[in-house]
Amino acid sequence: MSKEAAVNVILSCFMHVGLALVLLVYLPVAFVCRLLARVFVRPFARGEDLRGKVVLVTGASSGIGEHLAYEYARKGACVALVARTEIALRAVAKTARDLGSPDVLVVPGDITKVDEAKRAVEETVAHFGKLNHLVANAGIWSSCFFEEITNITAFHNVMDLNFWGAVYPTYFALPYLKASRGNIVVTASVAGRVPTARMSFYNASKGAVIRFYETLRAELGSHVRVTILMPGYVVSNLTKGKGLQKDGHVGIDEEARDINVGPMPVGKTESLAEVVVASVRRGDYYVTWPGWYWPFHMVMCAAPELLDWFSRAFYVSKSGEQDGGAALSKKILEAVGGKKFLYPKTIRSQDAIAAN
Repeated sequence: MSKEAAVNVILSCFMHVGLALVLLVYLPVAFVCRLLARVFVRPFARGEDLRGKVVLVTGASSGIGEHLAYEYARKGACVALVARTEIALRAVAKTARDLGSPDVLVVPGDITKVDEAKRAVEETVAHFGKLNHLVANAGIWSSCFFEEITNITAFHNVMDLNFWGAVYPTYFALPYLKASRGNIVVTASVAGRVPTARMSFYNASKGAVIRFYETLRAELGSHVRVTILMPGYVVSNLTKGKGLQKDGHVGIDEEARDINVGPMPVGKTESLAEVVVASVRRGDYYVTWPGWYWPFHMVMCAAPELLDWFSRAFYVSKSGEQDGGAALSKKILEAVGGKKFLYPKTIRSQDAIAAN
């Protein structure tokens, strides 16, 4: 055996045995501490006082970003709203003021462009004089088999918005967040952990977001807190079927939505926003909501082959043909009439989508 092989064998044994021993000690202690904190501390902890704090929210014109802005407003925070559509932003701004925000700034802009991301941060700081929270939420969905794509170059838009659309404002906001010892809140997805078939680019972009902000958290330490949101399906453009189509155009595809969401219940965005802001105030590292999505994280670590099997069985037809109607997820949805009680009314019709 060569020296290199011997060293690798020793390190392998040390890491496997050493880590097992560490986990045997750490996990029970950590479990007890978390349980005690949940029972005796969390119910009485007030968390961060958001009154007068300045929060910049990207992707604030609809969906998760819109309702996070409302929840911050209810807590007395000043909010800066960023999105491409000024008319929608002004409607959100009015509601935020009515809910209790002392001051609301509207900043129309495309944060996939570095200059506009910089301008959004600078206008916010110029107006309010500080920045306490950055909510990097803007995103876009895509759903189709990889080999069905007819305009592959258009799919850089998914990474541009979901990943760089979070990184750019983070880069420019960071000095101000460090000065205020603030918080970065970034919207990823359970899809960033789970290899859901038909969503290769979306999954990849959200996976990149998770790993980037986990790394950033390690770099920043206690100077800036980082909370990563990994929601399941909630009312948003995604669950309305709006996303990047295989030809590279943004459009509505309810059939693709029905396949990927399937018989999974779609949660209320208002409920998610309430949970998120409460978690951010406590300084939580991660937010997964609804809570029943948590086991997917554990299965992905312990038995990833099970999720591979589930993804193929649920979202790909048995014959391997790319036929949405043959996907088990859609068959179950249709067999139980799931749309009536699993999907809120606001996402059931294209008329409701067009209204947004």
